[in-house]
Amino acid sequence: METQSVIFSFFLIFTGATVLATMALYTRQPILLAYIALGAILGPFGVAWVNDTQLLADVSHTGIIFLLFLIGLDMQPSYLLHMLRKGSLVAAVSSILFAVLGFCVAQAFGYSFVEALVIGATSMFSSTIIGIKLLPTTVLHHKQTGELVVGLLLLQDLIAITLLIVLNALSNITNVPIELGVSLLALPLLMLLAFGLVKYLLLPLIRRYDKFHEYIFLLAVGWCLGMAELGSFIGLSAEIGAFIAGITLASSPISQYIAIHLKPIRDFFLVLFFFSIGAQLNLNLLGEIWLDSLVLAILMLLLKPAIFKLLIQPLCRSHSTAWEVGLRLGQSSEFSILIGTLALANLLISETAAMMIQATAILTFIISSYVVVWNFTSPIAIQDHLRRD
Repeated sequence: METQSVIFSFFLIFTGATVLATMALYTRQPILLAYIALGAILGPFGVAWVNDTQLLADVSHTGIIFLLFLIGLDMQPSYLLHMLRKGSLVAAVSSILFAVLGFCVAQAFGYSFVEALVIGATSMFSSTIIGIKLLPTTVLHHKQTGELVVGLLLLQDLIAITLLIVLNALSNITNVPIELGVSLLALPLLMLLAFGLVKYLLLPLIRRYDKFHEYIFLLAVGWCLGMAELGSFIGLSAEIGAFIAGITLASSPISQYIAIHLKPIRDFFLVLFFFSIGAQLNLNLLGEIWLDSLVLAILMLLLKPAIFKLLIQPLCRSHSTAWEVGLRLGQSSEFSILIGTLALANLLISETAAMMIQATAILTFIISSYVVVWNFTSPIAIQDHLRRD
């Protein structure tokens, strides 16, 4: 693609995203839905104004790297250990139940055993982006609702990272045990190396030059992308490397400063990521998977809140808090789309199964968001007395 066509594609994407984002905000929808819808409209299965979606997907992959880096920055080891003790049983049991739900629905609609396993795995997670975006941090983040929502999302993210390791190993199907063993061995070694570099190199540099904000910004970006490349080089993935890069910096006094200043970069690339997801939606397959996706989406929207409510009730002060947490986590996840895309790239599932995963996620994003903004405190609540930021 020529440079001018890349610029023109960016013009179409960000101008169109502005228009649809305005409509999304007006209808109290998460803005990421506008990006997905725009991709479906402008992509090769729509009016085909943006055709080189692979290039955009490669660029937008950086957005996921920064997303996982920022998630890692929020995972201070002490807080992570606290949540592991407090919520690991809830996260584990709920993930198993949701995986069984997705697997059974997929088998009922005739998907292969492997495809049903992948669909079940993608059913385990709730959306980190929607969960955090619809949570008014100044009101709830340090209260029980916020603690449970954020904590369970972080634990689910850890499960998703583990699943990404497994899928990455499955890319070499002839040596799966060897690849998986190497990946599981490489993970702790990479973490030890990262913690050592942070302690003996990054933190001394930060302490010495912390008055130079531009330098701290460059150091953080370089650390994130460097660890991403190293993670990919040793057989894990760029996402896992970026996640470890964030965790190792989480305890530093400057972690929140880094997180705040990297969010605009993350948001820029996430626009491209969700646009590419929409552009890859094969609208010609909707006739084949609409019923499958609708059934799984409805079951997830009904059962996820109920299961979460039942499991976290012993941790909550009231039934209303347990229901609120369950409803805030009652959707699929952007990790589900990412895992489905990776499974398709590794030829583990068909394009039809990947489309079913994407359509289910989008349906749950829309409906779950409406449930939250109509009933609970959020930055884009429908009713004025519920609108908080």
